[in-house]
Amino acid sequence: MIRVNLTKVMFERQISSKDLAEKVGITQANLSNLKNGKVKGIRFHTLEKICSNLSCQPGDILEYLPDHSTDGSD
Repeated sequence: MIRVNLTKVMFERQISSKDLAEKVGITQANLSNLKNGKVKGIRFHTLEKICSNLSCQPGDILEYLPDHSTDGSD
């Protein structure tokens, strides 16, 4: 599972969704969907713009969490 930590990074950088969406060139609705993990993917170009505006790395925003339910162990 991939956890999206965008809300946390935005809070740390003190930037609003409106401001980030404008700087990145996406709608606030799309940014909201990304923040809430309701997207199945993100374009590298969009991720690059987000990281540039937040002065962060992709790993600060996206976190991999192993899904133990699919490995056969309980």
